[in-house]
Amino acid sequence: MAFYIVQFLTGLASAASLFLVASGLSIIFGVTRIVNFAHGAFYMLGAYIAFTLTERFSGALGFWGGIVAAALVVAVVGVLVEMVLLRRIYHSPELFQLLATFGLTLMVQDIVVLIWGPSDLVGRRAPGFKGAVDFFGQNIPSYDLFLIVLGPVVLGILWLLFQRTRWGILVRAATQDRDMVAALGVNQKWLFTSVFAVGVFLAALGGALQIPRDAVHHAMDLRIIVEVFVVVVIGGLGSIIGAFVAAVLVSELNAFGILIFPKISIILVFLVMAVVLIVRPWGLFGKPEAPARRTPGLTVNPWRPWTSNERLAAIAALVVAAALPFFAGNYALTVGSEIAIFVIFAVSLHFLMSVGGLASFGHAAYFGLGAYGVAFLAKLAGLPMIVCLSLGPLLGLVGAAVFGFFAVQLSGVYFAMLTLAFAQIVWSIAFQWVAVTGGDNGILGVWPEKWAASPSHFYWLSLGVAALAVLILRVIVFSPFGFALRATRDSPLRSEAIGINGKRIQWTAFVIAGTVAGLAGALFAYLKGSVFPDNMGISLSVDALVMVLLGGVETVSGAVVGAIVYKALNIWLVSQTDWSKLVLGAFIVLIVVAFPKGIVGTLESMLSRRRKSSSSNSPLLASRIETAE
Repeated sequence: MAFYIVQFLTGLASAASLFLVASGLSIIFGVTRIVNFAHGAFYMLGAYIAFTLTERFSGALGFWGGIVAAALVVAVVGVLVEMVLLRRIYHSPELFQLLATFGLTLMVQDIVVLIWGPSDLVGRRAPGFKGAVDFFGQNIPSYDLFLIVLGPVVLGILWLLFQRTRWGILVRAATQDRDMVAALGVNQKWLFTSVFAVGVFLAALGGALQIPRDAVHHAMDLRIIVEVFVVVVIGGLGSIIGAFVAAVLVSELNAFGILIFPKISIILVFLVMAVVLIVRPWGLFGKPEAPARRTPGLTVNPWRPWTSNERLAAIAALVVAAALPFFAGNYALTVGSEIAIFVIFAVSLHFLMSVGGLASFGHAAYFGLGAYGVAFLAKLAGLPMIVCLSLGPLLGLVGAAVFGFFAVQLSGVYFAMLTLAFAQIVWSIAFQWVAVTGGDNGILGVWPEKWAASPSHFYWLSLGVAALAVLILRVIVFSPFGFALRATRDSPLRSEAIGINGKRIQWTAFVIAGTVAGLAGALFAYLKGSVFPDNMGISLSVDALVMVLLGGVETVSGAVVGAIVYKALNIWLVSQTDWSKLVLGAFIVLIVVAFPKGIVGTLESMLSRRRKSSSSNSPLLASRIETAE
């Protein structure tokens, strides 16, 4: 019994740090509506700066002063980020804000390595809390007891701040109705800046307080951000009390899951998150989400099929790409095959996001299921490659059909987070079911047959499948089903009034996107000759989001350009510099600020303005317009 009590107290200590970070993210989202992917980066910066300060200054004052000073320094950095970058994109769609904060995360990952080096850093023990307390033969670190007390204290301070101060009242009002707060004369810019500073301070403080417990390393941000998203969604976006309750719940599940359910311990948290979202979509203490902002431009510039000249240009580009094996080496062809595969992956997510209006944060699950489907058929059943490529993606179809049934019942951020939960469940199964999937050792030896084994032949295969996938999805976009899907995206009530079953339409689109992603995963398994759980990890899902947003979510084929640019740039930077993430992150931030519609969307806007300008200069057209009027 004493052991279980100690385990429970250890979970509470972890909950304190998790609550600090989650409360900061919840506050920022509640007011600014920004899904701040860089929140984990601020947490990591807090830990690194606190390590430096506590090592430089000795004594209790030096240690605790360094902890607080580190959080304040990072808060100042957060204010600069908000003023320089985020203020420029507050009126952009929420996904572009996610893309900008992801670019910041990439930059910070390389910056901390550049300043502090790649090795793990071990901080010193906290003065005054170096010992342990004996509890019926079990030792409880006194620092854990300090964190257990700190959590409720911070919760109380935040409650008083938001309930008893004018600033807190304004923040709560902005959470409910930002437009009304602005109409009453409140300076929204400085309100948002102050909220962002408080949120970043809490994240940095949570990271700084971890240095006596864990090593400081450059992968801290991605490890914490997933758990923080889970906590915030379970508790309810914008709810401080919800963040506290959910942090305790998640930490205790992590503490006891490894003891009671060792084989599914990683899955437990995401199972709970999925159940909460299905039963109560806005979280335990949250409120129903306000209608999401529509992506601008969709109704002003309706999509149209390609003209004859555009079709000829696309065919010419495909012919040029097909000629690559005649003048490129094997390495270039392998890179070309990988780019073609990620074009398939990106267009599958783009179809779901642009046509269906459904932003999935876990699309890599179906990519990975397709890869595992091929591996099972090739290694266990010994089937030919063409059969494996035909049947392997069906595993992605099945996963999309099951998960999509529950996911399409939600919308907005909650839909995105439920897809993330399902993706992490699938990843956890692949990671822990070693007897079937090989765990982190993966499944090796999934090689293509002779007819597709050479780099040139496999490149042609990948290119052909990519062209076919893009063509089929374009046909679907301009089919009656595509118009019904767009109607559901743009006006759910009107589409329902004319007899469109919106949920069924969205579920079908989810299945189509998952199947195409599974096809990309199947080809990827043969390209790499192996399958690992990382093939369905969160980083791959984020890569797909970046490709789509980089190309332009408002366009029909922007994902093709986005995938080519992002993947080619990523591969090239890795081979040219040790700071590829820093350069790539800066490029992503620049694209978001300078070209918020993406590469293709910006080009289309420029061409559209040029057409309008030339049309307005035409005397014949002007006379026709006057006659019509």
